[in-house]
Amino acid sequence: MAEQSLVQEGAPGDKELTIFEHLSELRMRMIRASLALVVGTLISVVFASRALSILTLPLGEQVPQAIHPTEPFVVYFKVALIGGVTLAMPVIVYQIVAFMVPGLMPEEKKYLYYLLPGVAICFGGGVAFAALIMLPAAIQFMQEFLATIVENRWTLDNYISFVTRVLFWMGVVFQTPLIMFFMSKLGLITPRKLSRFRKYAILLISIIAALVTPTPDPINMMIVMIPLYLLYEVGIILSRIAVIGRPGEEDA
Repeated sequence: MAEQSLVQEGAPGDKELTIFEHLSELRMRMIRASLALVVGTLISVVFASRALSILTLPLGEQVPQAIHPTEPFVVYFKVALIGGVTLAMPVIVYQIVAFMVPGLMPEEKKYLYYLLPGVAICFGGGVAFAALIMLPAAIQFMQEFLATIVENRWTLDNYISFVTRVLFWMGVVFQTPLIMFFMSKLGLITPRKLSRFRKYAILLISIIAALVTPTPDPINMMIVMIPLYLLYEVGIILSRIAVIGRPGEEDA
């Protein structure tokens, strides 16, 4: 039986790769991403206690309770893990993109390298926005909701699991401008198409805000919607910058 192969096209010097070679490359990139995550988490362990103190500030005088002997230990490393993801995000994103888009031209790879620091900055910005602006407002609302009927005393694990989930997804959402810029560089989208898609983007942003927002009230939903819409507008600006020097592409 002839050995099945896949062809990578686009960059000079591309060659045919077999299925097993693709799987070997996937394994290598997963190992590199995992090592970056481990290193980032080990660095974050040093600051996890301070980060945990910041994350519990919205609770005010109410201290979350631990109902299992190992709960504080597990929560401590959960916080360190989200810090590790933030630090390792450039390496993780690069490994994913390098595997999925092997045919990038040298010029396109150069822009990818430039974007990697921005990935960490945007992810960290999303985490900071959620921790310092979004979560305090949401948690205050949830603490006051039915306060005369229900005593809200959350466990440490449940609270931090909820917080870290919101932090992670807000960090991911804040990558939108960079994704739009890189896709424009590849010619997959154009600024004009993004501008025409704006009304649908607002609808999509509303849905994402409803899913990401931890509370159903419109105030907290708007706290999420406004930054997401601004990110989309920033993405359009970056898309226009990406096509500078390409005649006719702005109106393609």
